[in-house]
Amino acid sequence: MKKRGVGVAQERTIRVQAPEAQEVFLAGSFNDWNPGAIRMERDSDGSWTVVVPLTPGRHEYKFIVDGRWCCNPGGTEFEEACPGHVRNSFGTLNRTIDVGGESGTAPTIQAKKS
Repeated sequence: MKKRGVGVAQERTIRVQAPEAQEVFLAGSFNDWNPGAIRMERDSDGSWTVVVPLTPGRHEYKFIVDGRWCCNPGGTEFEEACPGHVRNSFGTLNRTIDVGGESGTAPTIQAKKS
């Protein structure tokens, strides 16, 4: 069992709903935004899931869906009112996850149909 404390990584499950995608990767502040480092696995319901170890604090991330960077597959990248997002230096949005002292799961990102 992992010991919890400041700087100790905790596993978080990140899930995105993208049933029409062929491949999905996860990139963020936790892996130097490397677009090919974390491949997500397809579930039978069309969602994609990965478990990542994250240190306490706020992390920003995006999905790479079939080669396209996005934080909301099938939706808009510019909805500032959407909770869990922050604007980045490219004028689009990044998703955020705050890691505290307890383990848990990030909310599922629901893809919108085009």
